[in-house]
Amino acid sequence: MTTEQELREKLRKISALFEGATTIGERSAAAAAIERVRKALVVAGQTEHPVETQFTLSDHWHRRLFTALCRRYSLEPYRYRRQRHTTVVVRAPRSFVDVTLWPEYLQIKDALDEYLNEATERIIREEVYSDSAEAPERTG
Repeated sequence: MTTEQELREKLRKISALFEGATTIGERSAAAAAIERVRKALVVAGQTEHPVETQFTLSDHWHRRLFTALCRRYSLEPYRYRRQRHTTVVVRAPRSFVDVTLWPEYLQIKDALDEYLNEATERIIREEVYSDSAEAPERTG
């Protein structure tokens, strides 16, 4: 079972991986690492034109995570009028989106989903009913 502290540590490790941290000292200096990624993003923006990329996220929790990650890197997430609330658009160099932003989002999302699923299962078993298994499928 994952505790909240373990989840936080896992998220720090995922961030350190994508920010290029190679030593324990760099990992502890998260602000400096994020600044390095922001500078790399600026350089990529000078050599590569930012493109508008549209993301469709499954629910508001995933959308909130993705927009927070964009803002962490000084990107401005938005959506156009009449787009669904699950849509997020961001302008950034394609290489940054493909190599850093989207893979980091997926890893953080997976870690959070795992933690939230474990917490939900535990609370249902302890507070609602001990059998929280899915309903069986019947024919006809």
